[in-house]
Amino acid sequence: MVKNSKKSFHTGTVKRTITVNASKEKTWRKISNIVGLPSWVVDVKKTTYLSKKKRNVGAIRKITFDDGNTIEEHVVAWKNKEYFTYVATEGLPLRVYVATISIKPKNKKSTQITWQSYLNSKKMPKNQFMEFLAFMGSFYETSLANLKKQLERQ
Repeated sequence: MVKNSKKSFHTGTVKRTITVNASKEKTWRKISNIVGLPSWVVDVKKTTYLSKKKRNVGAIRKITFDDGNTIEEHVVAWKNKEYFTYVATEGLPLRVYVATISIKPKNKKSTQITWQSYLNSKKMPKNQFMEFLAFMGSFYETSLANLKKQLERQ
């Protein structure tokens, strides 16, 4: 068997930040509803709980995308009104995907939201991984822009 030296593991990070004209409390209410993704995350058809727990460490969700793909995610860290961190356990071309969505007030009327992640790929060509990272960046940007529109409209 000839080993394909072009395929290997790759590591990367994605980070996007947006400021919304909404209070920290309102922003947290929206993002901490971990099954509320269809209202703002790109191409999410539905999100359901796979755990009895709905918030905090140990909550598990299944995300179904418009194309039929599904991803299972587990909340592994939670600081009320500040951030939560989750890991994807199934459904991505990755060995590791850990992401955090955090908020911090800019002033009484606006809040900064940051969505950042660490990724480590399954074996794939570097250019394929770089395309995936670029896709994730635009996915975060578009989703955060949708979230901004919703928070500022309500």
